[in-house]
Amino acid sequence: MTVEQPVRRMRRAERREQILDAATRAFARAGFTATSLDDVAGEAGITRVILYRHFASKADMYRAVLDRACVRLADTVGTDDFDENALPSLLRAASADPDGFRLLFRYAAREPEFRDLIDVITEGSREIARRNLVRRIPPGPWLEWAAGLIPTVTIEAVISWLDAGQPDPDRAADRIGQVVEGVIQGALPH
Repeated sequence: MTVEQPVRRMRRAERREQILDAATRAFARAGFTATSLDDVAGEAGITRVILYRHFASKADMYRAVLDRACVRLADTVGTDDFDENALPSLLRAASADPDGFRLLFRYAAREPEFRDLIDVITEGSREIARRNLVRRIPPGPWLEWAAGLIPTVTIEAVISWLDAGQPDPDRAADRIGQVVEGVIQGALPH
């Protein structure tokens, strides 16, 4: 005679995290539009009914996934100045949550309903870059060019690094730093 073990129910917060983990993986495969709630439920091993106990809609769930990715990124990288730890921190954040990183910077940027979140991150990154670059580049159009380009180049470099399988993680920050330095050199008056 076998005795069935009682089913352990997850606490609400644990279940929500499980759903967010599954949703992050599912959305990272195909983006918001092409991912259904059935895809997320299947990834989480639960029913749609349970999803609706935690999220009012697919958009609500996606926003929660993006918000969580932002918090994780800010916790690892910070939100103020760039220093010698900024690129290694960004790479650590991306490698710790590659699906969340891709969702923020690859998918959300292309989805009008969620573009506002990326616009805030982008403008914040430009402002931080501008504040840091003014020490090296004189105020004017080339400072603005570099302040806009460096965050874009950096994010694209990190995504490409993730897509390439995270090669040479001990030197990746240095390599991306060389690209950033090339932008700075290109903006300097000659």
